[in-house]
Amino acid sequence: MNLCKELNTVLSIDSDAKNIGIFVAYTISWLEKEVSLASYPFEDEVKNLLEFLKSRYSLEGLKTDPVVRAYRDFFWRIGIDPTKTRPASEALVRRGLRGSFPRINPVVDAGNIASAYTMVPIGIYDLAYAKPPFKITVSRGGEVFRPIGGGEEKLGKGVPILVDSGGVVMHIYPHRDSVETMVREGTKEVLVVGAGVPNVDEALVRKAVEMVAKLLEKIGWGWCGAVELK
Repeated sequence: MNLCKELNTVLSIDSDAKNIGIFVAYTISWLEKEVSLASYPFEDEVKNLLEFLKSRYSLEGLKTDPVVRAYRDFFWRIGIDPTKTRPASEALVRRGLRGSFPRINPVVDAGNIASAYTMVPIGIYDLAYAKPPFKITVSRGGEVFRPIGGGEEKLGKGVPILVDSGGVVMHIYPHRDSVETMVREGTKEVLVVGAGVPNVDEALVRKAVEMVAKLLEKIGWGWCGAVELK
Protein backbone atom coordinates (compact mmCIF):
# COMPACT_ATOMS: atom_id res chain seq x y z
CA MET A 1 0.00 0.00 0.00
CA ASN A 2 1.17 3.54 -0.70
CA LEU A 3 0.89 4.54 2.96
CA CYS A 4 3.46 1.91 3.88
CA LYS A 5 6.06 3.76 1.81
CA GLU A 6 5.35 6.88 3.86
CA LEU A 7 4.69 5.20 7.20
CA ASN A 8 6.95 7.61 9.08
CA THR A 9 4.82 10.58 7.97
CA VAL A 10 1.40 9.03 8.65
CA LEU A 11 1.22 10.11 12.30
CA SER A 12 2.90 12.77 14.43
CA ILE A 13 2.80 13.76 18.09
CA ASP A 14 2.97 17.42 19.00
CA SER A 15 5.06 18.78 21.86
CA ASP A 16 2.10 19.23 24.25
CA ALA A 17 1.24 15.53 23.95
CA LYS A 18 4.88 14.45 24.20
CA ASN A 19 5.24 16.51 27.37
CA ILE A 20 2.73 14.30 29.17
CA GLY A 21 4.56 11.16 28.10
CA ILE A 22 2.50 10.01 25.13
CA PHE A 23 4.13 7.75 22.54
CA VAL A 24 2.67 5.31 20.03
CA ALA A 25 3.46 2.39 17.77
CA TYR A 26 1.44 2.04 14.59
CA THR A 27 1.11 0.33 11.23
CA ILE A 28 -1.34 0.00 8.34
CA SER A 29 -3.25 -3.19 7.54
CA TRP A 30 -5.61 -3.95 4.67
CA LEU A 31 -7.82 -6.71 3.30
CA GLU A 32 -5.90 -8.63 0.63
CA LYS A 33 -8.31 -11.45 -0.07
CA GLU A 34 -11.79 -12.33 1.07
CA VAL A 35 -11.66 -15.38 3.33
CA SER A 36 -14.78 -17.47 3.73
CA LEU A 37 -15.38 -17.75 7.46
CA ALA A 38 -17.57 -20.74 8.24
CA SER A 39 -17.09 -20.11 11.94
CA TYR A 40 -15.57 -17.53 14.27
CA PRO A 41 -11.88 -17.35 13.19
CA PHE A 42 -10.30 -16.61 16.58
CA GLU A 43 -11.97 -19.26 18.73
CA ASP A 44 -8.67 -20.98 19.54
CA GLU A 45 -6.93 -17.65 20.14
CA VAL A 46 -9.60 -16.57 22.62
CA LYS A 47 -9.47 -19.93 24.40
CA ASN A 48 -5.69 -19.71 24.69
CA LEU A 49 -5.90 -16.10 25.84
CA LEU A 50 -8.33 -16.93 28.64
CA GLU A 51 -6.02 -19.70 29.85
CA PHE A 52 -3.04 -17.34 29.72
CA LEU A 53 -4.84 -14.62 31.69
CA LYS A 54 -5.95 -17.01 34.41
CA SER A 55 -2.42 -18.41 34.74
CA ARG A 56 -0.87 -14.95 35.07
CA TYR A 57 -3.31 -12.63 36.85
CA SER A 58 -5.99 -12.47 39.50
CA LEU A 59 -8.78 -9.94 39.85
CA GLU A 60 -7.46 -8.92 43.25
CA GLY A 61 -3.84 -8.55 42.17
CA LEU A 62 -4.36 -6.97 38.77
CA LYS A 63 -4.00 -3.40 39.99
CA THR A 64 -0.44 -4.13 41.16
CA ASP A 65 0.76 -5.22 37.72
CA PRO A 66 3.33 -2.61 36.59
CA VAL A 67 1.73 -2.07 33.16
CA VAL A 68 -1.75 -1.72 34.65
CA ARG A 69 -0.27 0.65 37.21
CA ALA A 70 1.32 2.77 34.47
CA TYR A 71 -1.96 3.25 32.61
CA ARG A 72 -3.82 3.94 35.84
CA ASP A 73 -1.22 6.56 36.79
CA PHE A 74 -1.61 8.19 33.38
CA PHE A 75 -5.38 8.30 33.82
CA TRP A 76 -4.95 10.13 37.13
CA ARG A 77 -2.54 12.51 35.42
CA ILE A 78 -5.12 13.49 32.77
CA GLY A 79 -7.94 13.81 35.28
CA ILE A 80 -9.69 10.43 34.96
CA ASP A 81 -10.39 8.21 37.96
CA PRO A 82 -9.26 4.72 36.77
CA THR A 83 -11.27 3.01 39.50
CA LYS A 84 -14.42 4.33 37.83
CA THR A 85 -13.29 4.44 34.18
CA ARG A 86 -10.83 1.61 33.72
CA PRO A 87 -8.18 1.58 30.99
CA ALA A 88 -9.63 -0.43 28.10
CA SER A 89 -6.93 -3.09 28.28
CA GLU A 90 -7.49 -3.64 31.98
CA ALA A 91 -11.24 -3.89 31.44
CA LEU A 92 -10.68 -6.59 28.81
CA VAL A 93 -8.44 -8.58 31.12
CA ARG A 94 -10.90 -8.32 33.99
CA ARG A 95 -13.60 -9.65 31.69
CA GLY A 96 -11.31 -12.48 30.60
CA LEU A 97 -10.56 -13.41 34.20
CA ARG A 98 -14.30 -13.78 34.70
CA GLY A 99 -14.38 -16.27 31.81
CA SER A 100 -15.75 -14.21 28.93
CA PHE A 101 -14.40 -12.14 26.07
CA PRO A 102 -16.17 -9.83 23.62
CA ARG A 103 -16.71 -10.87 20.01
CA ILE A 104 -17.54 -7.77 17.99
CA ASN A 105 -16.07 -8.46 14.56
CA PRO A 106 -12.78 -10.14 13.64
CA VAL A 107 -10.86 -6.91 13.00
CA VAL A 108 -11.87 -5.34 16.31
CA ASP A 109 -11.39 -8.65 18.07
CA ALA A 110 -7.79 -8.94 16.80
CA GLY A 111 -7.11 -5.64 18.54
CA ASN A 112 -8.81 -6.77 21.73
CA ILE A 113 -6.90 -10.06 21.85
CA ALA A 114 -3.55 -8.29 21.43
CA SER A 115 -4.54 -5.68 23.99
CA ALA A 116 -5.46 -8.30 26.59
CA TYR A 117 -2.21 -10.20 26.07
CA THR A 118 -0.01 -7.11 26.41
CA MET A 119 -2.17 -4.73 28.52
CA VAL A 120 -1.57 -2.07 25.82
CA PRO A 121 -4.69 -0.18 24.62
CA ILE A 122 -5.14 -0.65 20.87
CA GLY A 123 -7.03 1.65 18.50
CA ILE A 124 -8.08 0.54 15.00
CA TYR A 125 -9.42 3.15 12.57
CA ASP A 126 -11.10 2.75 9.18
CA LEU A 127 -9.01 4.58 6.59
CA ALA A 128 -12.03 5.05 4.35
CA TYR A 129 -13.25 7.54 6.98
CA ALA A 130 -10.04 8.67 8.71
CA LYS A 131 -7.85 10.84 6.50
CA PRO A 132 -4.06 10.95 7.00
CA PRO A 133 -1.84 12.46 8.15
CA PHE A 134 -2.87 12.03 11.76
CA LYS A 135 -1.78 13.95 14.84
CA ILE A 136 -1.87 13.38 18.57
CA THR A 137 -2.31 16.68 20.31
CA VAL A 138 -4.01 18.27 23.31
CA SER A 139 -7.44 19.84 22.86
CA ARG A 140 -7.73 23.62 22.82
CA GLY A 141 -11.39 23.43 23.91
CA GLY A 142 -14.56 23.23 21.84
CA GLU A 143 -13.60 20.29 19.65
CA VAL A 144 -16.51 17.97 18.85
CA PHE A 145 -16.19 14.28 19.73
CA ARG A 146 -18.73 11.64 18.76
CA PRO A 147 -17.93 8.55 20.86
CA ILE A 148 -18.96 4.98 20.14
CA GLY A 149 -22.04 4.32 22.23
CA GLY A 150 -22.62 7.92 23.30
CA GLY A 151 -23.87 11.31 22.23
CA GLU A 152 -21.91 14.19 20.75
CA GLU A 153 -19.60 15.96 23.19
CA LYS A 154 -17.69 19.23 23.17
CA LEU A 155 -14.26 18.81 24.69
CA GLY A 156 -12.73 21.06 27.27
CA LYS A 157 -9.15 22.24 27.19
CA GLY A 158 -6.23 19.90 27.78
CA VAL A 159 -7.67 16.56 26.63
CA PRO A 160 -5.19 14.34 24.73
CA ILE A 161 -6.72 13.45 21.36
CA LEU A 162 -5.95 11.81 18.03
CA VAL A 163 -7.22 13.85 15.06
CA ASP A 164 -7.14 13.35 11.31
CA SER A 165 -6.23 15.87 8.64
CA GLY A 166 -9.84 17.05 8.45
CA GLY A 167 -9.98 17.78 12.18
CA VAL A 168 -12.12 14.76 13.11
CA VAL A 169 -11.44 13.71 16.70
CA MET A 170 -10.85 9.98 16.21
CA HIS A 171 -9.88 9.10 19.75
CA ILE A 172 -9.55 10.45 23.28
CA TYR A 173 -6.21 9.08 24.43
CA PRO A 174 -5.95 6.32 25.44
CA HIS A 175 -9.45 4.99 26.03
CA ARG A 176 -12.34 6.24 23.82
CA ASP A 177 -12.89 5.94 20.07
CA SER A 178 -15.12 7.88 17.72
CA VAL A 179 -18.04 6.38 15.86
CA GLU A 180 -16.93 8.41 12.83
CA THR A 181 -13.73 6.43 12.19
CA MET A 182 -14.53 3.10 13.85
CA VAL A 183 -14.18 -0.30 12.20
CA ARG A 184 -17.44 -1.38 10.62
CA GLU A 185 -18.85 -4.06 8.33
CA GLY A 186 -17.00 -3.66 5.05
CA THR A 187 -13.87 -2.03 6.48
CA LYS A 188 -10.96 -2.83 4.16
CA GLU A 189 -8.00 -0.71 5.33
CA VAL A 190 -7.09 0.36 8.85
CA LEU A 191 -4.62 2.29 10.94
CA VAL A 192 -3.58 0.23 13.98
CA VAL A 193 -2.28 2.24 16.95
CA GLY A 194 -0.80 1.02 20.22
CA ALA A 195 -1.07 3.65 22.96
CA GLY A 196 2.06 4.16 25.04
CA VAL A 197 2.35 6.08 28.32
CA PRO A 198 5.20 6.70 30.79
CA ASN A 199 6.71 3.58 32.40
CA VAL A 200 5.48 1.25 29.65
CA ASP A 201 8.20 -0.39 27.57
CA GLU A 202 8.29 0.77 23.94
CA ALA A 203 9.00 -2.82 22.87
CA LEU A 204 5.75 -3.97 24.49
CA VAL A 205 3.71 -1.36 22.61
CA ARG A 206 5.39 -2.34 19.34
CA LYS A 207 4.72 -6.02 20.10
CA ALA A 208 1.02 -5.30 20.64
CA VAL A 209 0.67 -3.69 17.20
CA GLU A 210 2.60 -6.52 15.51
CA MET A 211 0.31 -9.02 17.22
CA VAL A 212 -2.76 -7.32 15.76
CA ALA A 213 -1.27 -7.36 12.25
CA LYS A 214 -0.34 -11.03 12.51
CA LEU A 215 -3.78 -11.99 13.76
CA LEU A 216 -5.32 -10.14 10.82
CA GLU A 217 -3.05 -12.08 8.46
CA LYS A 218 -4.96 -15.20 9.50
CA ILE A 219 -8.14 -13.75 7.99
CA GLY A 220 -6.66 -12.56 4.71
CA TRP A 221 -5.23 -9.17 5.64
CA GLY A 222 -1.83 -7.79 4.68
CA TRP A 223 0.20 -5.17 6.49
CA CYS A 224 3.26 -2.98 6.04
CA GLY A 225 5.53 -5.54 7.67
CA ALA A 226 6.92 -2.73 9.83
CA VAL A 227 5.78 -0.86 12.90
CA GLU A 228 6.59 2.83 13.34
CA LEU A 229 7.35 4.14 16.81
CA LYS A 230 6.78 7.82 17.62
